[in-house]
Parts: sequence; structure tokens; C-alpha cells
Amino acid sequence: MSPISAAAIFFIIWWIVLFVVLPIGVRSQIEEEDVTLGTERGAPLKHRLPRKMLLTTAISLVIFGIFYVVVFVLGYGFDDLPRIVPEYRPSQ
Repeated sequence: MSPISAAAIFFIIWWIVLFVVLPIGVRSQIEEEDVTLGTERGAPLKHRLPRKMLLTTAISLVIFGIFYVVVFVLGYGFDDLPRIVPEYRPSQ
């Protein structure tokens, strides 16, 4: 895998994980009873974006590491899925 391909795969994993991590620990202004005039009541009081970006990067590194081991060390790919997942045959 070229470095550009690795960076592209990591970037995709990072964005997917970011959308999973963003709502973790968010408290709205209405929940904290600290509504600022002129803002949406459901807006987060503290977004803590730098912490979430670091958490996203750490989780993405772990997921990318697992991907790398499965694909390049163990040698599995999409063509190997029929061998991993048993064949389904409905009973008649």
C-alpha cells in the first residue's frame, strides 16, 4: 500500500470515528440551565473539540492498525469473505 493510499484510508476512518465521538459527553444549555441569549437552547455549553479530536485520532489509529494487520500481515481481503463467513443455505 502506498503512503497516499494509507493516508486516504486513515482519513476516511478518522472522519467516521469523529461523527461517532462528537455527541459523547455533550450537555446542552437547557440541560445545564445556562442559556445564553441569542443562541439555540439545545446548543452545547462546552463542545470540548480539541479533546474529541485527540480521542478520534487515538481510536482511528487503533482501527487502522487492526485494518493493517488483517490485510497485510494476515493477508485477508474482500475476496476472502466467503471463506470467513459461512455460506447460507435456507432449509427446504
